[in-house]
Amino acid sequence: MKRNDLVLGGMTPLSTLDFPGRLSAVLYAQGCPLRCRYCHNPELWPMRATTQQTSAPRTWTEAVAWLHRRRGLLDGVVFSGGEATAQPALADAMMQVRALGFQIALHTAGIYPKRLEQILPMLDWIGLDIKAPFDRYADVTGVPGSGDKARSSLAAVLSSGVEYELRTTVHSHLLTADDLLHIAKTLQSYGVRRWALQEFRTQGCGDAELSKLPSALDPALVSRLREWVPDIAVRVAA
Repeated sequence: MKRNDLVLGGMTPLSTLDFPGRLSAVLYAQGCPLRCRYCHNPELWPMRATTQQTSAPRTWTEAVAWLHRRRGLLDGVVFSGGEATAQPALADAMMQVRALGFQIALHTAGIYPKRLEQILPMLDWIGLDIKAPFDRYADVTGVPGSGDKARSSLAAVLSSGVEYELRTTVHSHLLTADDLLHIAKTLQSYGVRRWALQEFRTQGCGDAELSKLPSALDPALVSRLREWVPDIAVRVAA
């Protein structure tokens, strides 16, 4: 592995869900500065992988070679994580993938807004997490100041013209009804009309306490939220 290569923690070779309307591969970049309690990929937190899928490319060079063989079979490549923007090598990796003829998507929590602004022109689609009311972000992420960075990233995404989805993972122990209403009103103030609410899922979550608590979304609450953001998709935990 070259020093400036993207560090991978795993891969999904085929997805119909992670990049809307496209058949895609998902590359999971290693490393994330956030410590969200509901995270279902905590093995991706460290900047260096401790374990990895045995069938996945282990180096960036191997990933590029694998993608080269998938030209004409896949439409796009999703950079996910972890937090892909935590790695300075992300922009170069995206340019290599674009050169192979693939469309590019990114899943991000917006924790590095300046780096996000630099790569937005390369993207065909972006999924941006909105984890909490911006003044309560640290309660979910464990990182002070993360709300201000997410706010900056939201503004950058909305002004970029890139196709996007905003999504919030919902667990009633972390986000109350008032919190969700606060988020809805904030998004409405930015002119947002599309928002995905994702029910917490226990798979992969390392927080035993959180996994035991009820977390289903109340349909009546979703109806109230639609008064502020009309197009809300609800993703029920499997």
